[in-house]
Parts: sequence; C-alpha cells; structure tokens
Amino acid sequence: MSWIELHLHVPSVEAEATESALEAVGALSVTLLDAYDDPVLEPAPGTRPLWPHVIAVGLFEEDVEPLDLLVALEPQLSAAAFASARFARLDDRDWTRAWMDGYQAMPFGRRLWVVPSGHPDPPAADAVILRLDPGLAFGTGTHPTTALCLEWLDGLEWQGESLIDFGAGSGILAIAGLRLGAARAIAIDNDPQALVACAANAERNRVGERLQILDAAQAVPTADRLVANILLKPLLALAPQLAGSVANGGAAAFSGLLAEQADEFLARYRPWFDDLKVTQRGDWIRIDGRRSDRPGH
Repeated sequence: MSWIELHLHVPSVEAEATESALEAVGALSVTLLDAYDDPVLEPAPGTRPLWPHVIAVGLFEEDVEPLDLLVALEPQLSAAAFASARFARLDDRDWTRAWMDGYQAMPFGRRLWVVPSGHPDPPAADAVILRLDPGLAFGTGTHPTTALCLEWLDGLEWQGESLIDFGAGSGILAIAGLRLGAARAIAIDNDPQALVACAANAERNRVGERLQILDAAQAVPTADRLVANILLKPLLALAPQLAGSVANGGAAAFSGLLAEQADEFLARYRPWFDDLKVTQRGDWIRIDGRRSDRPGH
C-alpha cells in the first residue's frame, strides 16, 4: 500500500491552524518538520517548542485526489502556504528504521562518539560512546551548537567534577559529561518531554544514578562546570542565575548564539567570567570561559 504526502511550508505562527486544516480534510497524521535547520533550544515555559518556519506534512490514503485536497484547503491556508504545496507518494516501508539507518555515528573532539541504535562501536580503543537516537526531544549532535558543546566537553580534563546542562533537551550534553568522567550532572529543562527523554537516555547509557533532572522553575544548584545551549535572549535574562550556578574558577560554555550576537553576550557576561573565548562553526558560535574568583563576582 502507498500513501500521499502533502507538504506545506508555513511560519510557526500558522502551524496550529495548518494542522487543523489538514486534519479537517482527512489527513491520517500531521507531522511538523524543521524547514531551515533552525534550533529550538529553550522555548518559553508553557509554550509549544517549534522552529521559526516549519514544513507541515499531511499523510493521506493513496486514493485521495490531490486537486480535491487543494480545492478544500485553499480557503483555510495563507497564500504563501498554499503556493508552497507539494505532493509526494510514500511507499509502504519502515520509515522509522529508514531514518535511523541514515543517522550515522559521529565523532566529537578526541574521544567522544554519539552512536545510534544498530550501529557498531567505533574502532578507536579509547572511544567514549554515547548511545542516542533521534527523538522528539531536541539534541542529537547534528546541529552546530550541540556539536560545539560536545567538543568543548570532550576537550576538558575530567576528574570527577560536577556539571550542569541548562536547556538539556535530550540530555545529550549532561550524559556526555558523565560518560567523559563527571561525577554527577544536573539536566535542566522546562519541557516535560525533554525531562522524560533525559531520564530514558541516561538509563540507556548507564549513568541514570548520577544524573539529577530538574524543571527549569526549580532553583539551580551550584556545580563545577556549566554548559547552556540555549538562545541569546534567555542567556541574557538568566545571566546572574547561570553565573551564580558555577563555582569560582569553574568552566562554562554557552551556545545557541549566532556570530553577530557575540558582542552583546560578552558585554553581559564579562562581569562574572574571565578568559572568554569565541569558537565559530558556520553562522553559530560557542563562548566559553572561567568563572571569576574576584571578590564581589
């Protein structure tokens, strides 16, 4: 059996209405996909995490007439969404498995590897392996901001330090720290789905007993190291809180930042951090530094 997919390119503010329109004309399911490889790193509390632009994919039975769908949808869609309509035929196969097969083991830094299900361990004798599959919670290592943070974690010397992963998503950064040698880690997120994913991924990687999972509304404890892969606006707003969670002399890394946002971030964080350094990959950057031990900071 085959199905028909209808793809519509819409801004996130139209996503809910587009879902409803597709369901109203008989879609068996509606999936929202990232249109431009944009990250969703720290949605506001109580909001639905979506990319700025999405591709809404409606799945229909194979005998549906595409022209009839367009006629029915035209009054319910914006002109731009309607103009973006594209159809595709989908053969009957295990699409989840196909997606997994296309997701390869990836190295980060000297030792760290993120490896999906069904893939063999990398050949390196000293490889530190993190088992993680694509899922609903954000963070698999494929986005430059996540990769930059993983490489930073891999580049540190670990002798049992503690780590905070703020805006944890799938928990990839907290779990990486634990696999690399952190004694304990704290994963913090405001998305309940992410908290569930963190717990499941930690158990899968046999570090669950060393991972504490907190909702973002809870008080942030203090740790030796911090990684925060969120966007500029929450980074600026949370600067005192995030700085206060890093022990004096501790290391911290911040990402989710575009290159042109470096100056604004640095101006905000310099009162609390020394030796701030910018590392860039494409349009994205990571800024890392050391928590100041100066009196009053």
